[in-house]
Amino acid sequence: MIELQDALRGRLRALGFDVVRFVRLRGHNRGAERSLQSWLNEGMQADMHWMDRSAEKRTDPGKVLEGARSAILLGVNYWPGQRTRSPGAPIWARYALYEDYHDTLKPALIEAGKILEEMFAQRSDEYRYYVDSGPVLERGWAERGGVGFTGKNAMLISQDFGNWLFLSEILTKIDFVADPPLAPERPATPDKSRVGLYCGSCTRCIDACPTNAIRAPGVVDARRCISYQTIENKGIIPRELREQIGVRIYGCDVCLEVCPWNRFAQESRRVLLRARDELREVSLNELLDLDPESFARVFRKTAIKRTKLSGLLRNACIVAANTKALDSADRVVRLATHESPVVRAHAVWAAFRLLGSDVATVRLAQARADERDAYVLSEYAAEDFVAETNAASAAMRETPRSSAH
Repeated sequence: MIELQDALRGRLRALGFDVVRFVRLRGHNRGAERSLQSWLNEGMQADMHWMDRSAEKRTDPGKVLEGARSAILLGVNYWPGQRTRSPGAPIWARYALYEDYHDTLKPALIEAGKILEEMFAQRSDEYRYYVDSGPVLERGWAERGGVGFTGKNAMLISQDFGNWLFLSEILTKIDFVADPPLAPERPATPDKSRVGLYCGSCTRCIDACPTNAIRAPGVVDARRCISYQTIENKGIIPRELREQIGVRIYGCDVCLEVCPWNRFAQESRRVLLRARDELREVSLNELLDLDPESFARVFRKTAIKRTKLSGLLRNACIVAANTKALDSADRVVRLATHESPVVRAHAVWAAFRLLGSDVATVRLAQARADERDAYVLSEYAAEDFVAETNAASAAMRETPRSSAH
């Protein structure tokens, strides 16, 4: 089996996968179930309710593929190498600057399935593959199979590629020989997690998170995570998080990029990836000017489609406010009458920060008079409260203190 398995490993690498490892599936994982359920019970999945619905499958691979015995763990390096950007330009998560990897990896997984059928006489219903999307605990499997270790940022960290691996996997009914984890002599116990196995005392990722989303080593609260807020959240981003988003237009790599293990990162071969480097050059004003047709054209085939036009305009309003982009003010004011209440709400917030309370109140007077959405109106009300509070504070500072006699 070892020789046949190594031959399979070689053929899968030839398809473009940078990492190919094997792990045995243990059936129902009680420890993983407890950890996942605790995270869900605390509401840290935000409104990603599919995680609640798929929790049972995630901890029992037999419910995903009946009779599953092993998984082939596949990694694709997406580190683009060092890139420069214009000062103040919006920042995109690095993975977004490719065509959607869910789509570009899928053909290779289809070919991998054909290889399994050829080499191991498998039927198509005897294996199942996923590209970072199935109801499986792929990072846990990847750690057990030696792809990397779970960092304090909850990401899988590779000793060969740093934090920059796309993961996919093939569940099979074949008894493959398992590859060892990086540190088999240190199993997880109830009081000693394997999280941060090779982090030592380093807490750079925890300290650098702009919104303090990493609640504990390996525990990320999606409700505070910029990646969740700018991508998965299709509604209103909490006011208290908006300034911390900074110029991040889509996603956030902060807890990945500060990791010392990235010194081993290698530039991607891009066998299974199609770079969209031109997206780096899209200016903030071009983003604020997007309409349905231009959004579809510019972001065709990318993962950025996931946030939809309203989400990207929402994010662009926040970036405009945070960069004090006065040349964007007219566009932000115009978006205060956009058809989407989500866009309008964030445009109101941004306009007040770009123009100041007095000017924004005048510029948005007609939009406010026409507004009927309760949440957008609450944004105006919040700005009224801020203005009143600031005025009261200023008055107190200007009032002379009475002398004691």
